[in-house]
Amino acid sequence: MRLMEIISDCEVIRTKGNLDIDINEIAYDSRQVKPGDMFICIVGYQSDGHDYAGVSIENGAKCIVALEGKIKDEDIPEDVALIITSDTRRFMATAACTFYNHPSRDFKLVGITGTKGKTTTSYMIKTILEKDNRKVGLIGTICNLIGDKRVETNRTTPESVDLQKLFRKMADAGCDIVVMEVSSHALALDRVYGCAFDMGVFTNLSEDHLDFHKTFDNYLEAKAKLFTMTKEAFINVDDMYAKKLMDMVKCPITTYGIDNNPFVGARDIIITNTYSDFKISMNRTLQRIKVPIPGRFTVYNALAAICVTAKLGASIEAMCTGLESVKIPGRSEVVPNTRDFVIMVDYAHTPASLEGILKAVKSYTRGRVICVFGCGGDRDPFKRPMMGEISGKLADITVITSDNPRSEDPAAIIGQIEEGIKKTKGEYKLIQNRKKAIEYAIRRARKNDIVVIAGKGHETYQEINGVKKHFDDKEVALRALKYLPEAKPKDY
Repeated sequence: MRLMEIISDCEVIRTKGNLDIDINEIAYDSRQVKPGDMFICIVGYQSDGHDYAGVSIENGAKCIVALEGKIKDEDIPEDVALIITSDTRRFMATAACTFYNHPSRDFKLVGITGTKGKTTTSYMIKTILEKDNRKVGLIGTICNLIGDKRVETNRTTPESVDLQKLFRKMADAGCDIVVMEVSSHALALDRVYGCAFDMGVFTNLSEDHLDFHKTFDNYLEAKAKLFTMTKEAFINVDDMYAKKLMDMVKCPITTYGIDNNPFVGARDIIITNTYSDFKISMNRTLQRIKVPIPGRFTVYNALAAICVTAKLGASIEAMCTGLESVKIPGRSEVVPNTRDFVIMVDYAHTPASLEGILKAVKSYTRGRVICVFGCGGDRDPFKRPMMGEISGKLADITVITSDNPRSEDPAAIIGQIEEGIKKTKGEYKLIQNRKKAIEYAIRRARKNDIVVIAGKGHETYQEINGVKKHFDDKEVALRALKYLPEAKPKDY
């Protein structure tokens, strides 16, 4: 595509050089630049793209996009175009939309934002729509899917260029609808700027990512940005921040929930250790819905999915069969076993999500709650003692272990978690080796107990000192069950 066409909708302060040239691709990583590409200098957390403009030119870049004052004109060769803008992230998002011919206009786009429930709700929507014979694309934490074709992901919401390229693949593959998780980072960093959202869903809001957003108001404002970009909003009216958010939303709103007079609500709720069951009014009749994921939060996620899919014209039968058959890796996932206790793997890795899952299982479990968890390294350290205190108060037994320590000392992280649990009377054990911690917890389990292995969920790796090694909580639990002795637990 011609450079002049690519930048036609972008904010440009000034240019230097020839703009009447062909551009092969848009890149923001100098290592990915090929001859004929445009390189956009993005200021990141650990590096500044302006420092790599020279490398990208050596790799064949024919256009550099930069912020004023970050690059000297004389450092750019005469045969390389230079474009100066006030915001390279927004420039990149706008250029990517044009370069890939605005793919989000070619299908219905549903965005889901909130602290918890994004992944589960997106899978519910996808499953229902596929039961209704639609081809669906999915973008989120676990993976990206084009129909049933899996594409791995490193971010909940991809960078804008990667996102538009993926959208184009989905449109060309014939996807009718694309459902995506929209993270607060993506909204704050304009990764989804220019996307044509048809519907936006708000699940809930609790303290998270304050290492990035700094204040809770900033976090809420980031989430609210989605609803400046969408035609219609579906909001969980039971969330304590729902009213504040609704005051910020300008598009039509449909509320869903259980308690606060929602437009779409659930009643006669039944929750066991293997499923959630409720009734909802559809077409002037009460329809019973059953979902194989236990917990009150499941009801909220299912209601959001019902709102969206009903708007998209899905049949009641598709909603019922879709929700009854939905499977979400690592989200309240029950590990199949023949023992008389339950093992659940869940992605809960924040204070709010850990509290949510432990309160949920405690409400329906007849035996004890045994919780295994750790905290990730190079992330908000303030949540570590909070999570220790939460587990100490809610779980009968807590096993504190390592998660993804990354570049931090796992023993130091565990020590910070222990500071919080010491404030409670909860029984706990420190076992740094995650495999041994899971084995210990399962050996402690008795009839009617539930073992919650929290923090990693769907992840199949453990990152230590920058190296990712295969580690799957579910696999470890299954092996532990296979060799479960009758003897008392070994004291590690």
